[in-house]
Amino acid sequence: MFKIAVISPSIRKGRNSQRIALWINELIKREELGEPVFIDLLEYNFPLFHERLKFQETPSPAALDFAEKISSADGVIIILPEYNGGYPASLKNATDLLTTEWRRKPVAFICVSDGPFAGSQSVTSMLFSLWKIGALTIPATLRIPYIERDFDQTGKPADRESTDKRGTKLVKELLWYIEAKKRMETE
Repeated sequence: MFKIAVISPSIRKGRNSQRIALWINELIKREELGEPVFIDLLEYNFPLFHERLKFQETPSPAALDFAEKISSADGVIIILPEYNGGYPASLKNATDLLTTEWRRKPVAFICVSDGPFAGSQSVTSMLFSLWKIGALTIPATLRIPYIERDFDQTGKPADRESTDKRGTKLVKELLWYIEAKKRMETE
């Protein structure tokens, strides 16, 4: 069973995107699509980026833990809220901390917002950042608008059947890329 890291990047008060992270983490587990590894950036409390992990003389235990989780994951799902047309600084900060851990790592996005556009602008800048460090971003993206209306605080969707179907489709697409990468590494 493949390890799938689920990154919940928002650290702001009343963060709604956490609902989506809780939902996809639970879906992966319930449907036995993989072994989810939940990464909540609020729990890490990273300082502002000052140097990549590999160049730090005394990296924090949190930074080492984050790096190990990304490195050991077979693939990553990033919940991507949109703040003023971009993604959260906490995610940029955490992404830039690592280099080789992202190299050829299959990454999928769930773009979210509490409005009708479902984070459609944030994915463009996030893609560029991950391409620059060599991540393997998959073309499929799940867009979820109206989080507050369609998900409760615990991550339960109002329309579980339809939402789970869409989520499963995204995870299966990520799994295809994980499997393809594994095959290429053994050839």
